[in-house]
Amino acid sequence: MTDDDRPVGQDVNQQADRILAESPRAMTPTGSHTPREILDREMQEIKDDILRMGSLVEEAIRSALAALVAHDAAGATEVIVADQRINAMQRRVNELVTRTIATQGPVARDLRFLLALDHVGYELERMGDHAASVAKQVRKLAPEPPLKRYVDLPRMGELASSLVGGILRALVDIDVDLARSIAARDDEIDALYHRTFDEVVALMRADPANVERGTRILFSAHYLERIGDRVTNIAEDVLFLASGEIEDLNP
Repeated sequence: MTDDDRPVGQDVNQQADRILAESPRAMTPTGSHTPREILDREMQEIKDDILRMGSLVEEAIRSALAALVAHDAAGATEVIVADQRINAMQRRVNELVTRTIATQGPVARDLRFLLALDHVGYELERMGDHAASVAKQVRKLAPEPPLKRYVDLPRMGELASSLVGGILRALVDIDVDLARSIAARDDEIDALYHRTFDEVVALMRADPANVERGTRILFSAHYLERIGDRVTNIAEDVLFLASGEIEDLNP
């Protein structure tokens, strides 16, 4: 999935028809559960899946950077393979959201909650892709000596994983103040990215032997910078959940 594949305006009705055809019993409440209880249970299931996705993304970022520092090509490969699990979870979240909207008819805050979680799932899936892209660069860097200890990449990775964990806490509590503070820290990742860019370009100019390693470091820094941007997108989702208003936290 590329950055241009953001599923805005997805045909929910068509997808709902397919899911209902595959799950004909989904609309039939069982036992003594009320419609409210069923909706609450399904929304909690989606929320739990989102939190599990977030934990996997945090782990992927940390593991990719640990593999970088340790020159561990096998560890980087594990990150790449594990991204398939994150992708599968995002597809599951999307189908659960669509089915719940189709079968339970949520309105107002409940509908806003489901739509926001669907978008959070998309952002987490893309973060997982970025972590896997870092790992692909790490596999190429592993056999080579480090270029200036990879400049600020380890710090960027540590900060990115920390922001993912922080924004998930804000999401759980629908904590607007925490979401804003997490989004503001994306500036720290941006600063590290620009500093890394400048230092690596200078190293590449100074010695052509640094070009290949430098290029891979720059690619990795770009992917980590994009994770920070996506954390900000989730912070905006938290604000949307709290107020129903759309606010740009990274104008």
